[in-house]
Amino acid sequence: MAVIPVELAGREYEVRVGTGLLADVAGQARPFLRKHHVCIVADENARAHWGETVAGSLGAAGIEPRWYDVAPGEGSKSWDSLARLTDWLLAQGVERGDHVLALGGGVVGDLTGFACAILKRGCGFVQLPTTLLAQVDSSVGGKTAINTSAGKNLVGAFHQPALVLADLDTLGTLPARELRAGYAEVLKYGVLGDRPFFEWLERYGHAVVALQPQPLEQAVATSIAAKARIVAEDERETSGARALLNLGHTFGHALEAETGFSDRLLHGEGVALGMVLAARYSARRGALSLDDARRVTRAVDAAGLPAEISALGLECNGRRLADHMLHDKKMDAGTLPFILLRAIGEAHLARDVELADVAGFLDEGLQAH
Repeated sequence: MAVIPVELAGREYEVRVGTGLLADVAGQARPFLRKHHVCIVADENARAHWGETVAGSLGAAGIEPRWYDVAPGEGSKSWDSLARLTDWLLAQGVERGDHVLALGGGVVGDLTGFACAILKRGCGFVQLPTTLLAQVDSSVGGKTAINTSAGKNLVGAFHQPALVLADLDTLGTLPARELRAGYAEVLKYGVLGDRPFFEWLERYGHAVVALQPQPLEQAVATSIAAKARIVAEDERETSGARALLNLGHTFGHALEAETGFSDRLLHGEGVALGMVLAARYSARRGALSLDDARRVTRAVDAAGLPAEISALGLECNGRRLADHMLHDKKMDAGTLPFILLRAIGEAHLARDVELADVAGFLDEGLQAH
């Protein structure tokens, strides 16, 4: 088992990566289970696969699990879902000193984390991520949010978990498409700040996606350690360091918005294509070599992820996609900083990007092939 500390000002929590963690959840999370019952917010699919395992561990420790099921999909990150969940937690008598367990992917983690951030002005929670994307990205760092009609993750709070248990056994139950979508976030860490890791993924990425135990644990632990370092440096995204984690997201969120935040384009797929677009746009500006831009594209394509915007069959123009970016959370005084590349492993924040130029670039991509 790998243990990665997330060191923040005045406090710290652990991310544990390994197998058999859910089967021992009562032991792993014991310091945060202070009552004879615990509230668990679970993705319906995750509970179907892992509910008995979690309940068995808790039951053996004399702890009653109280379940709240959440429907899969981004539609559950809504005002209505948040209201229903907070009402249920209050009805269960959750106190500020309690911890709620979040079992599932990023949707459950975001929704539960935000509910716990505002419930009685803040109670604790433990992340039990069951998707690759959640394990390497959304479960670590304390960003919690819901979606609104204006866009994705626009209402939320920074609220760190007390513990993250990334059980690699859970990844064996994921559909292949969802696993590949999570791999996009793994690849992102190499592209934005770790060229040797990117080169390692060029060689062993297929083994990671095939869930070979040693490469899988190495990839997940390396990704989490990268995020932990950045979060420790810039927890609330004030210095610009944490913004680098959004590589691929500005383009990706625009594509997700245009496809209605639906299964037509999964979040990780949007990030993958967004990284390709960020690399190509960086090359267009003369900041990145064409060779590095092509390597990013090849790495995305080799993982079975979308690498061409034209393949999405969108019925829109570049201006419409650029307009979606106006709701980006990084927007500052009317300017949208873009995460671009100088080299593989060297992302930077560009504050001189004109959306009209981005729109023209996207038009070229929409019309290609």
